[in-house]
Amino acid sequence: MKSVFVSLFSFVSIGMYAQQLASDTSSVVMHKDARIDLLVKKQAEINEETTRNSRRVAKGFRILVVNTNKREEAINAKAKLYQYFPELKSYLLYQSPYFKLKAGNFKERKDAETYQKKLNAFFPSGVFIMNDYIEVKPDKDVDEMNQ
Repeated sequence: MKSVFVSLFSFVSIGMYAQQLASDTSSVVMHKDARIDLLVKKQAEINEETTRNSRRVAKGFRILVVNTNKREEAINAKAKLYQYFPELKSYLLYQSPYFKLKAGNFKERKDAETYQKKLNAFFPSGVFIMNDYIEVKPDKDVDEMNQ
């Protein structure tokens, strides 16, 4: 019986000593393939190239079509805008507690005023022109010169 206790005690103490040795190391060694860094860099370059043209913005004008705290009303106005003016890009924004429906990317105010008159017939509560940052399509001539 004594030998069982002694052997059990020695196994437990050896196990505790092994755990103590393992917990003394506070660093982790990682081995990674150097090609992973090259792949990450290449993917970042691809992402930059493909999104560069879509991120061009400039100061311009947009038309505020609806400013309401009712989500359903804003969604219905957006559907109506698509139906009657499919050439205008619409932007539905939520700024607590209001839903704002903006339309168009106008560089000149008089272009926005032309659409404002047309939109007033469909949205009698009022359509307003606002200063905003607009999406600008890049000039192909300029892109070809840069390449």
